[in-house]
Amino acid sequence: MYTFISMDFLTSLLVIISIVWICIISLSPNPRARRLPPGPYQFPIIGNILELGPKPHRSLAKLSRKYGPVMSLKLGSITTVVISSPETAKIVLQTHDLLFSSRKIPASVSAALQHDKFSLVWLPVDNQWRKLRKICKEQMFSAARLDASQGLRREKLQKLRDYVRDCSETGRVLDIGEAAFTTALNLMSATLFSVEFAQFGSDSSQEMKEVVWGVMKCVGSPNFADYFPILKSVDPQGILKDAVICFGKLFKIFDRFINEKMKCRGGNNDLVDALIDIHQKDEAQLTINDIKHLLLDLFVAGSDTTSGTVEWAMTELLRNPDKMSKVRHEIRDIIGENKQVEESDIPRLPYLQAVVKETFRLHPAAPFLVPHMARSDVEVNGYIVPKHAQVLVNVWASGRDPSIWTDVDLFRPERFLNGNDQIDFRGKDFELIPFGAGRRICPGLPLAHRMVHLMLATLVGNFGWNLIEGTKPNDIDMDEKFGLTLQKAVPLKAVPVKL
Repeated sequence: MYTFISMDFLTSLLVIISIVWICIISLSPNPRARRLPPGPYQFPIIGNILELGPKPHRSLAKLSRKYGPVMSLKLGSITTVVISSPETAKIVLQTHDLLFSSRKIPASVSAALQHDKFSLVWLPVDNQWRKLRKICKEQMFSAARLDASQGLRREKLQKLRDYVRDCSETGRVLDIGEAAFTTALNLMSATLFSVEFAQFGSDSSQEMKEVVWGVMKCVGSPNFADYFPILKSVDPQGILKDAVICFGKLFKIFDRFINEKMKCRGGNNDLVDALIDIHQKDEAQLTINDIKHLLLDLFVAGSDTTSGTVEWAMTELLRNPDKMSKVRHEIRDIIGENKQVEESDIPRLPYLQAVVKETFRLHPAAPFLVPHMARSDVEVNGYIVPKHAQVLVNVWASGRDPSIWTDVDLFRPERFLNGNDQIDFRGKDFELIPFGAGRRICPGLPLAHRMVHLMLATLVGNFGWNLIEGTKPNDIDMDEKFGLTLQKAVPLKAVPVKL
């Protein structure tokens, strides 16, 4: 009994000493910490975790107004630097692009079949990353490839148009986000596997949407297992478990298609066929694991971000009927009534382009982009961003910076006309970088550019829209749900009217 009590006492004493030591270290000044960017007071152990809240993009934007465009936080054990202005984003993503090109890997990504070891999104900038990036460009995202696949997109957009017309003829309420997701999902599944995964208004579409959002939520949500690595085995929020389930569901689908194509070669010449060809010519260059993880990156990003942007754009247009009318009149005046907008028509539709830019400003698909990590100590604005620090580029905050934009909370596409039409979102104008910039810019940007404009033109140019009875434009719910991407918390529903 005496020995047991003594050991228990010693254990308790060690725990107390450890806690006191952590507090002393946390509160003690050190030379390098003095050059860290400013930020709110860091509580011992937990740091600034309580500052995040359910919508970190908003809470950190508010803090940056007090502490500046380069701000440091401590999230448990993770030193985090938040970049909140175009000028500082340019330093991180262009001036010191290579030094900030690594990723801070969330525990959920490594827990999900070691996705970080194979993923184009999460790999460091090395030979494997360059190889996958080159494959994506050559096989899917080059201008030549995109031009050659226009017919496939035209087919999916015609199906969207037919579905909306059916709803208009029956007076049925349409879930705009789900219709956009089904279109983007089927485009990606047809491009990758030569099949459609879902039908409009079906349970299969909703189920797939929940799985894809589950991936984004697991990867992007604040996670105690990241802040305190000792908690990974406990998984207090269940995020790691959910990630394994969501990733696993998609990998099960991919396995089936890959196995079928491996058994029967010379099929549809889709992306999986092309990837298997590369694999069979040189297995060391591209393994089956590489293929599965690349498919997950393309599939999730291609279906989630595009459809989310279209839903936000339609939300803003329904809240601003005069803007909706301007887009429709432009499309019908320039393209003609009841005609499908072609990809070559996009440059001829400046107001449509302005609407898309304004949507990206107010509702960037990934409000923090994908977290970067410093490969060494780097000086930014006179402060030191320490090696291994997580770096969040708050493009949501830049999009609402009153020193750059007037009427920051208002939907005003006109701001991108009359001389400002040259502001672009493809990585060179840092006040508007929803796809990132530098070597880590989203490789799917060229496809997203085409699909967002075409889907929006299909929904607006051919149909009028009535809100559900009793709803006024200002009553439309604008609440967000936060993950790696930013989605509408309440689905947008309206009744289409054939023009």
